[in-house]
Amino acid sequence: YLLNLNNTNYLNITTGTFTLSKQYNDGSILRYQCPEGYYPYPVKKRKCSRGKWNPAPTRKSAKCKRITCPNPNVLDNGSVNPYQVLYYVNDMINYRCHSDHILRGSPTRVCQLNGKWSGSTAICSIDSHHCPDPGIPPGASRTGHIFDIDDTVSYRCDNKLTLLGSRERVCQDDGTWSGQEPECYGMSYVIVVSHHTQPEILNNSPTSPQHTVSNRVKNDRGAKSGTNIAKAFNEILASMSKVKATNKTPFKETHHVIIMFTDGITNMGGDPTHKTNAIKHAVYDGDEANREQYLDLYVFGMGDDVQKEDINEWVTKSPNGKHFFLLQNVEDVKEIFDEMNEINSVGLCGLYKEKKDRVEREGYPWLIKFSHELGKVSSCLGSLVTPTFILTAAHCFKFEDVPEKIHFEIPKNLNLAAKNFMLHPKYKPRGKVSEGISEYYEYDVALIELEEPIETDNTIRPICVPCTKETSKALRLYGRGVTCQKHSELNILLSKELVNAFFLSAEMESIFLQHNVKIKLGHKRDACIEDAKNALNISHEKARLLITDNFLCTGGEGYNQLDHVSCKGDSGGATFVQQTYQAIQVGVVSWGLKYLCSGGFNWKELETARDFHIDLFNPEIQIFLKKYLSDDQRGHPVHFL
Repeated sequence: YLLNLNNTNYLNITTGTFTLSKQYNDGSILRYQCPEGYYPYPVKKRKCSRGKWNPAPTRKSAKCKRITCPNPNVLDNGSVNPYQVLYYVNDMINYRCHSDHILRGSPTRVCQLNGKWSGSTAICSIDSHHCPDPGIPPGASRTGHIFDIDDTVSYRCDNKLTLLGSRERVCQDDGTWSGQEPECYGMSYVIVVSHHTQPEILNNSPTSPQHTVSNRVKNDRGAKSGTNIAKAFNEILASMSKVKATNKTPFKETHHVIIMFTDGITNMGGDPTHKTNAIKHAVYDGDEANREQYLDLYVFGMGDDVQKEDINEWVTKSPNGKHFFLLQNVEDVKEIFDEMNEINSVGLCGLYKEKKDRVEREGYPWLIKFSHELGKVSSCLGSLVTPTFILTAAHCFKFEDVPEKIHFEIPKNLNLAAKNFMLHPKYKPRGKVSEGISEYYEYDVALIELEEPIETDNTIRPICVPCTKETSKALRLYGRGVTCQKHSELNILLSKELVNAFFLSAEMESIFLQHNVKIKLGHKRDACIEDAKNALNISHEKARLLITDNFLCTGGEGYNQLDHVSCKGDSGGATFVQQTYQAIQVGVVSWGLKYLCSGGFNWKELETARDFHIDLFNPEIQIFLKKYLSDDQRGHPVHFL
């Protein structure tokens, strides 16, 4: 077709419109636009070049087709309702499992405007193999139904759908699957903008990475763009190779993160896959199984011409989150970095969003507030440690308490119900009366089991607990030599005499503030015993009997400042440390020497106020937690070291 300015009917799109970037001049880009819920078919844009449109129009006009989501009727051992041949935007489906299977993932999903289903892949499983059932994403089929060590499953997408993620996954020794969960994308996946920047190596920054890069992208708008992606990756490889040659040990211990922004068109410099493979080889150093966690290679694809299958070969594959993102809007970079930061990854513990003073729910998504109504109403805090279990203090319960009387106040609107609660078998508050100690709080921990597991998201998710494989991932500890002792020896956990930690305290009915404290260990702990002796007017020997090594101590002076102290209602809450936007619980708030929350105290009293927390590294506490949290018959198990 030669360009005919007097007849543009052949360019029209049924029920849609089009725009031109340079009118009908050479180089003009024609973009089709459709109403919400529809996408242009068979092409999204055309380019005017030397008097012709490319792709060339046909006698059959372009049209706006309804956006569909991939076929969800691929569920094994369950059913999808309603059954439809096609699923359009806002269509909702519900999953149900056969009676002997447990549902993991989202029980309800909605077809979204971007052609993807909301939530996560639904899986009906009995999880009787070494690895959990990896599921089948909508629009895909899977080969392989045995999930023991070294067993392989492979995926393919239905006709005309593109597979992103891992085509093949292997069941590993640690009970996890290699690679990344696959997804199937169709033509209706919506991409709007066509902006890309040349990649740049960013040095370490004290600010959060998503803020750094999102600001850099905004500042680079309009900068020179290019399509020599292979050259860009080659420059990164050269820089890495230089560091590796001069500082081999630091290089080997570094977690490398590479971020590329591109439109995916590689018309210069050859195939980038060779360069990305060389980068992976440099980091893995012949031991991919144990070193794959040391490299994250992300690609942001922007524009209508993103070559999804090509880019899928460049990125690293990880079960903890995806590494290839399609941008609708450059302004969405920060939100997508939140996703890269695995905030929305269901499988990771302790993730939170950085909020000022943590006053919003996303800043402390593990926190639970509950009360019971047998006689006088009393409230406690707890922490979600699996979708089924809440960890709290044993002294929050009385002998006559029953699960039916437990009322969950926070989070609201989830209609949580307690199925059972279990106190540590060695919790005996009157256990040392014969030794002159009227109340004794060693082993002051309990678990509440929920009737139904919580569906986690960025406002409700478990905190990490020590001595588990899940926490090893948060601490970036890999390999067979990771032990519970290795966790405790880390600088951020319990290896120093003053350990930076936090707990949450209610400021208002549903507003909580994060308080910074220092856990006193080693010689620093001696002052805790002395202050207890003086406050309770007991001998040094009785103070030692009361405060065993199984308690963590906070309060008093830390680094030239006084610690906050807990108040009534804070009992049972998590004492936690932070590791790059992940919280790891090391203790449970138990009891304190002084109540200073009603005001009117002097600073001298605060100097000698101490709080005591149950140490989760205590072997007896670990045995108790493992008994319930690792039981796969009670929902989603945690994997202890």
